Amino acid sequence: MKMIVICIVGICSFSFLSAQNLADNVMAERRDSLRISTTTNFSRRLDKFSSSRFYQMMYIGIPLMVGGLIVKNEDDHFRGLRNDYLPRFNRHLDDYMQYAPAAVMLGMKAAGVQSRSSWGRMLVSDTFSALLMGGVVNTLKQTTNVERPDGSNKHSFPSGHTATAFMTATMFTKEYGHKSPWVGVGAYSVATATGLMRMANNKHWLSDVLTGAGIGILSTEVGYYFADLIFREKGINRFAGEDRFDRMDRPSFVSLYLGLNIPLSSYDIDEQMEFRTSSGSSAGVEGACFFNPYVGVGGRFTVSNTLIIVNEEQAENNTFDAISLCGGSYFSYPLSSRWLIGSKLLGGYVHYPQLELTDRSVSARNGFCMGSGVSLTFKAKEYYGIRFFLDYDLLPSHSRNSGEYMNMLTLGSSFMITF
Repeated sequence: MKMIVICIVGICSFSFLSAQNLADNVMAERRDSLRISTTTNFSRRLDKFSSSRFYQMMYIGIPLMVGGLIVKNEDDHFRGLRNDYLPRFNRHLDDYMQYAPAAVMLGMKAAGVQSRSSWGRMLVSDTFSALLMGGVVNTLKQTTNVERPDGSNKHSFPSGHTATAFMTATMFTKEYGHKSPWVGVGAYSVATATGLMRMANNKHWLSDVLTGAGIGILSTEVGYYFADLIFREKGINRFAGEDRFDRMDRPSFVSLYLGLNIPLSSYDIDEQMEFRTSSGSSAGVEGACFFNPYVGVGGRFTVSNTLIIVNEEQAENNTFDAISLCGGSYFSYPLSSRWLIGSKLLGGYVHYPQLELTDRSVSARNGFCMGSGVSLTFKAKEYYGIRFFLDYDLLPSHSRNSGEYMNMLTLGSSFMITF
């Protein structure tokens, strides 16, 4: 009798435990399903918002204009890079480069290459764009009275050449970007080169160029929007599959790197002198090749320039320069098919040229540096996008008499070609 009772109890216990395990498994599956569903819904909502007409009109132009206003107080640092490495640069190619994308666009149209718009619709779109761009640029030039870096006049802000170049690049990309990703890459590369040449020619500050680029892009987006309201479906060609986005694409990229340096520490040159830098600027290129959606290898080359303060009060005339080349691992996680978060872990080489202070010289030095960072990437088109980053670098001291390291943050954005 006892054996029967024990068996019945054992069977009941086993059945209860099995039922409990089954219920736990079902609940776990439901939680996993809910989590996946929540992630998928978030990704879909994020992509839906990113694909809206309003967002597509604003996502580059507005950040560029805001960025131009933010870096306005740091214009001297970026000009310092120009003065250190291109002090005698004087070329007039930018006077013609600003129109190059428009010239190619009109040439292709005249040759009969099919574009987004008919002749009438394209000319109306471009006229709206040019009137908006010209009106905004000239109004700001007359009202802000910002002196040019070379002191020639007070019509520096914003850069009209850069606004024109980015306006024509956006026109060209809208009309013929469906033909090849290299249409947009080439057009915006020419526009970017125009802006950089305006700074190299000492005609504009960085804030002028960034704001001008934003005005050029935004004016074209609004100009085409007005024309679309007028013409609706008349005189437009639709091209299927112009942009394809897959959440599991490998996020390999090459980008132009522009950042604002924020120093976090100082060090002693010797027993009598403490050395620290103020905020400064970095420019260069960065890229990475990914093996899968999550892990890749790459590198970064930058030239940095910052002002020097000695013993907490003495500002030096010369600037502190650093040239670095780093490589290592890059990591990415796709929030959606168009938005990604990333990080990296780098190590490499840094070179400090000889530094002349008021009462002494600090000899040139090479050293080992390490870096990391976080980023947020938006894939604007299938083959190019924009990336916002916050990088951290651990740098050796310039002085051989110091064993201390410098801690540096760099906040910035980069325009990237993806492949």
